[in-house]
Amino acid sequence: MPKTPSVNRAEPTTGHRREILRLAVPAFGALIAEPLFLLADSAIVGHLGVAELAGVGLATAVLHTAVGLMVFLAYSTTPAVARAIGDGKLPKALAAGRDGVWLALGLGTILAAAGSVFAAPVLELMGARGAVLDFAVDYLRWSMPGLVAMLLIFAGTGVLRGLQDTRTPLVVATVGFGLNIVLNLVLVYGLGLSVMGSALGTSIAQWAMAIVYVVKLERKGREHGISLLPSWSGIGAMTTISSWLMLRTLSLRVAILATVLVVTSQGPVNLAAHQLAMTIFTFFAFALDALAIAAQALIGKELGAARAAKARQLTATMIRWGVGFGVLTGALLAAAAPWAGALFTSDDDVRSALMLALWVLALGQPLAGYVFVLDGVLIGAGDAKYLAIAGVVNLVFYVPMLLAVAFWAADGAEALVWLWAAFALGYMLARAVTLALRARGDRWMVLGSR
Repeated sequence: MPKTPSVNRAEPTTGHRREILRLAVPAFGALIAEPLFLLADSAIVGHLGVAELAGVGLATAVLHTAVGLMVFLAYSTTPAVARAIGDGKLPKALAAGRDGVWLALGLGTILAAAGSVFAAPVLELMGARGAVLDFAVDYLRWSMPGLVAMLLIFAGTGVLRGLQDTRTPLVVATVGFGLNIVLNLVLVYGLGLSVMGSALGTSIAQWAMAIVYVVKLERKGREHGISLLPSWSGIGAMTTISSWLMLRTLSLRVAILATVLVVTSQGPVNLAAHQLAMTIFTFFAFALDALAIAAQALIGKELGAARAAKARQLTATMIRWGVGFGVLTGALLAAAAPWAGALFTSDDDVRSALMLALWVLALGQPLAGYVFVLDGVLIGAGDAKYLAIAGVVNLVFYVPMLLAVAFWAADGAEALVWLWAAFALGYMLARAVTLALRARGDRWMVLGSR
């Protein structure tokens, strides 16, 4: 039977704040390392030609969709390992990590095989033709070996986060993506392999990163007598949690895709401005996700150690920080909105629409800070089923908002304003309410390792 949590809402100590920063700061560095290096990678491909860039862009959209849905491999492994660590059961934590790695290897192999076989039909279905299709197929197929490694990286990162280590993922990400740039320059331009060289270079770099994680975890397991062979019951338990987290992630992806479908009908100006606004939103989300990652690791550990009071204190602190950071980024966005468009486009209409969208986004930043942190807290608590169901409920509330925008919003930039009001305020408010209702009670605070 789960232990009954003793709730204490005392103020957190300076030590608690240091714990959060110790995990959140390196996590932030690791999170922004990938998009920054991917921008450099895009620049390398961009100089090959328009068809090459378009093909890689389309293939990357397919690849990122598949990889994005697999992020549960990190989110399910982190709390499982952290709980066992908190309960003083390091061998159990390492065994959970091992099972997560095996699950990642199995899923990655299946997805890579399917991607290799169905690359052309999927890309044709998305509208690729001629030279764009050829380049897209080349890039996607040569990315498939790296897909397996990427899922191993997810699992390995999740294990280390559960072990309260976010520094190693930062080092691995920085060195790995630096290696990626060097390999891509050599393979694309030095050997003349075009987009195939870009995909191959990325795959090699990803495998180098994955090997670092696997070797590190294998050594830790050997030190504590953990067999390398998987536990099928452990994989089964991990799969159950992962399936709920995948549904949660899927609901988020559907919400974003539905938003894109609505803005596409508003015309190319609003679509371009929306994509820029979403890019900015995503960048700031990385900073908030650093707090969410700290929440996953710390809350899992404290609940595993049956320290409900400390879990409450850490939760309160991280929520305040998340909202506070949202206020700060919101103020910066509001101030920068009139000039931000000049960094991305010379089109006056797109700049004007982007400015309005960013002002709405600025209003929603404190709410986003609350949502992202509390989402991380419940992931750390292993409350995957509730998060999945809440994700579906949030969609039920969001879709009518989108339909209202689609049918009744005025034309031009005003329509984009209403769209961002629906997403950054309406959808985020729905998420905030469902998360707050859960966090107010104690049912998510199951103590001890499972």
